[in-house]
Amino acid sequence: MPPMASGGTCVFVAAGEIEAQQIRAFLDAHGIPSQFRGEALRKTHGLTLDGLGQVEILVPDEFVEQARELLASADAGELAIEDDEER
Repeated sequence: MPPMASGGTCVFVAAGEIEAQQIRAFLDAHGIPSQFRGEALRKTHGLTLDGLGQVEILVPDEFVEQARELLASADAGELAIEDDEER
């Protein structure tokens, strides 16, 4: 994905690389492009300490509201995966 021209807006701050990858995959699955901005130490040491290693998830401005709503729904446990049998 090409970088966002405006840099985008932060919709989530992940505690590290693994959480950031999960959030990015979640947004991507819903058609929302994203990119990371964060401390380089997260890649070399894989830890978060006093903010070091945090990763901001940025989305283009036109997706901010949708991304925040999806993340809030997920946080509230309102999203579920359907079983094939239930379809």
